Amino acid sequence: MKDTTSSEEGSMANVTGKKQTTDTTPTEGTVPDTTPTDTAPPDTAPADATPPEKVSVDKTPAGRTSTDPAAGGTPASKGGDAPPTARRRARSAPELAALLVVLVALIAFFWLKSPYFMTKDNIVNVLTAIAVTGIIAIPGTMLLIAGQVDLSVGSGAAFCGVMMATVSQNHALILGVLVAVGLGILIGLVNGLLVTVLRVNALIATLGMLAVLRGLTEVRAHGATVTLANFSGLGTARPFLNIPVPGLLLLGIAVLAALVMRYTVFGRSLYAAGSNPVAARLVGVRGGKMIVVAFVLSGVGVALSGLILDSQLSAASPNAATGLELSVVTAIVLGGASLAGGRGTIQGTIVGLLIIGVLNNGLTLLNVSSFYQQVASGALLIIAVSFDQLRLRFSKL
Repeated sequence: MKDTTSSEEGSMANVTGKKQTTDTTPTEGTVPDTTPTDTAPPDTAPADATPPEKVSVDKTPAGRTSTDPAAGGTPASKGGDAPPTARRRARSAPELAALLVVLVALIAFFWLKSPYFMTKDNIVNVLTAIAVTGIIAIPGTMLLIAGQVDLSVGSGAAFCGVMMATVSQNHALILGVLVAVGLGILIGLVNGLLVTVLRVNALIATLGMLAVLRGLTEVRAHGATVTLANFSGLGTARPFLNIPVPGLLLLGIAVLAALVMRYTVFGRSLYAAGSNPVAARLVGVRGGKMIVVAFVLSGVGVALSGLILDSQLSAASPNAATGLELSVVTAIVLGGASLAGGRGTIQGTIVGLLIIGVLNNGLTLLNVSSFYQQVASGALLIIAVSFDQLRLRFSKL
């Protein structure tokens, strides 16, 4: 029994000794053992170790890298265009707060100067006065964010209004409305194609369109005002809380546009095309297509504004909406949008509109001449553009 036990212990020792040695020569009919031994290099990972988590790097339109969310980075959206970043939102918040401070200061000043300023009727008057400008300024904000501008809005509104009035004289009223909306879409489409296909500068293209449309308006109206009957509801009806239809349209369009610019691919594409068009094109953003759509939306706003002017006046004048493009650009730039593109919000544009509306209304209540109101509007535009240039200069430091 002792001999058997000793022999078994010796056999076990031999087997253990063989396991501790590394024999790299495979015997016939056996599979070589590739398990790493203790003599492996220190930087060699064990076979059963979990591989490190990979980090995917993407290029955003602004040329920055975005990492995988597991690595703590910001994911790029589908198509390569990154969503609005927290940095841009944090940067626009102080600007909007400063505009609100200016607006509150103006309201307080005119409230102290005139007892009629804070009445309900006067507040409704302010909202009605900015409605026509605001309906055009909202798609105009989209264009300026994309680095484009539309200066043909004033003459376009007058042209659509005159065409609606002249068609309605001999045909059904609804046909005149459809003609006006169709012409507005056509104006926006032509402007967009001139800018994106023929590569004409937006300033030159829309400035030329301004002259063309104003001339066509005079020709169609024969230089006289065209009367219009049974079309007062769009401009003067007050269906909800005594607020006129133009004011309700402005509020609805503003909310819808703010949601589109913040949560849709279309809105993010406009920001990308305005901030860095070359990078946006490289990552697959169809900036040209989005710009054409923005011009078409501007044309729809122009047609709607022309119809509202017709309804408010019960007539269409070829000289209507003269200088409207100045008020639109002032409100957009005053609201924080940059002439260089890539910056701006719908909320800021609404606050800019309110500042202009409160200023004009307050000066009217104080019996200030309308000529000085034009001086104030021009000064606001100069100040807004000056601050925009200062922002661009300091952002490059």
